[in-house]
Amino acid sequence: MMMNALRKISIATVWILSMLTAFPVIAQEQASLSDRAYQFYLAGEYAKAIDIYGRVQQRKELTNKEVAALADAYYQINAYTQAEQWFQKLTVISPDQADVALNYAQVLKANGKYEAAKASFLQYRDRFPQGKDVSVALAGCDSALLWTAHPTTYAVKNEKDVNTSLAEFAVFPLSNGVLYTAQPAVSSARVSGMTGEAYQKIFSASRDDDGISLKYPVLMDAIYNDAAYHVGPVSSNAAQDLLFVTRTYGGKDIEKVKRDGMRFKKYNLELVIYKKQGSSWVAESFPYNNVEKYSLGHATLSSDENVLYYASDMPGGQGGVDIWYSERNTDGSWGSPQNAGSVINGVGDELFPSVFADTLYFSSDSFAGMGGLDIFKAVGHKSNFKQRENLKYPINSSTDDFAFVVSADDDERQFGYLSSNRTGGAGSDDIYTFIYTKPRKEVHIKFETQVFDKVSSEAIRDYRVKISDRSGVLLASTVADGLFFNHGLDENTAYKVVVSKEGFMSDSLLLNGLSPKKDTTVIARFHLQPVNKKGINFVLPNIYYDYDNADIRSDAAIVLNKLVEVLQENPTLKIELSSHSDSRGSSAYNLKLSERRAQSAVNYIVGRGIAKDRLVSKGYGDTKLLNRCAKGVKCSEEEHQANRRTEVTVIDY
Repeated sequence: MMMNALRKISIATVWILSMLTAFPVIAQEQASLSDRAYQFYLAGEYAKAIDIYGRVQQRKELTNKEVAALADAYYQINAYTQAEQWFQKLTVISPDQADVALNYAQVLKANGKYEAAKASFLQYRDRFPQGKDVSVALAGCDSALLWTAHPTTYAVKNEKDVNTSLAEFAVFPLSNGVLYTAQPAVSSARVSGMTGEAYQKIFSASRDDDGISLKYPVLMDAIYNDAAYHVGPVSSNAAQDLLFVTRTYGGKDIEKVKRDGMRFKKYNLELVIYKKQGSSWVAESFPYNNVEKYSLGHATLSSDENVLYYASDMPGGQGGVDIWYSERNTDGSWGSPQNAGSVINGVGDELFPSVFADTLYFSSDSFAGMGGLDIFKAVGHKSNFKQRENLKYPINSSTDDFAFVVSADDDERQFGYLSSNRTGGAGSDDIYTFIYTKPRKEVHIKFETQVFDKVSSEAIRDYRVKISDRSGVLLASTVADGLFFNHGLDENTAYKVVVSKEGFMSDSLLLNGLSPKKDTTVIARFHLQPVNKKGINFVLPNIYYDYDNADIRSDAAIVLNKLVEVLQENPTLKIELSSHSDSRGSSAYNLKLSERRAQSAVNYIVGRGIAKDRLVSKGYGDTKLLNRCAKGVKCSEEEHQANRRTEVTVIDY
């Protein structure tokens, strides 16, 4: 049984097998049909094998060997439902075969039946104590149950405008769109015996207005798609004048292998580097390709473009396919392959590396995960990585999830692409977009007050601060310790702050809700008007009157309320409230109007509980204009309003 040996072909194109031995010419006899199906199976041409086994099944019941090959063939092309049916049948007809029990448990897991898979893995471990260690698989089942019950905040969406019933995968973002790998849906394309579909080629697509959704897929021209077998994945440098293209080698210098007494050609992967020269591309083979011995591909550059990561099953690795790297030499050439280390590589396969900032993303079946290939990340570079982490559900599923690439990242979110053959897609491997909304870090907002004398500009000490919410509920009332007052504020919450000091007019501030991205200090500076000396004179701000009217406006009432508070806090304070008019109308009329306005202000204050003998009203008419707007001078309404004011003069303190 070849379980897991070739299962990455459909998504990773790790190798293709083609027979050296000739098929028997006679295909009418039952034995030759079965032999032919088995030869196709050994050659990794699973679609052909499945088709012929179907014809054999119409004539007779399949043997145990045929059922085993058919079950594994379905599994290799990700037809997990059919694979489960045939492996279940195998467990009945071959109950004492350890590999059958293990394969059945694995396919149950691939179908997302984690409870049943866990039970089957436990049964396998009990029945075959000398068999394969399944502790990682059991941990994966437990993790998958937990992760599906508590999904992460990643949002995953199928890109229906580019996905088809065929395979689409491995997006690489460019400045003006993306490149990706897919099977062309054209009748003239060469067909893979493994899948029965066309060999994979490189496509391009545009990004929609949202910057991530894909549309308008186009098969790229023959510059780098001109190859006999699979082409892709592809990646690029930032300047987009260097392409790293993975393709199946189609030449004569190939690896030759034997399986079950038959000889085969093994077409390995190679990495081809395309350099742009003017309007054309020049191809060169990566110096560490060795198609007669191993595959090498899935290349991606580090953020500084000085390290090239790639996947290979070359000798000396941790397991099957490992992630390796080469460093760029001073002359621009690439150094010899180095293994990325045990944090990244395990006993299974590691594929599809991508880099964003200091994080390497990759797919692996070596560590506890939800399905076949799971997507992981680790922080570091070259062979120095730490904090390997499974990206959990919904990034990962019970099937194969791979080719995770970050397209953009900021303080609030990260988005990009991944590929998966999970259920619910358009068919086969599909491209998905992901958006990760980052949890907001807890930030602290510190509010600090600084208070000064409005006349002398000297700092005021030991003042009182009152903080209330927008509805007026008092939240804090305290005296500042010396010059400064510090208080913590909640995010997205509005506050009213009132600062007062005996002998001064109070002042206030409305503070809108804040939502900073990092710890923030808000500094508010107040300048209080002193009222603690006889003869001090100042204008009450915003105490204005409508033309030819002595009524207290609502905006004036707010300021007069502050004056009420000052009189309450300073019980010995006596003041004169003087009112002034603009120059329009007769001076005699203006004098009487200003007297009425001053008296209106005094009446308002007395009505708030202040003794009448502490207040004097005085009208000055138009005798003390503040600007040029004398009689006969044409002025705006705003200029005239500046003269319609109320002033305060301290009579006694």
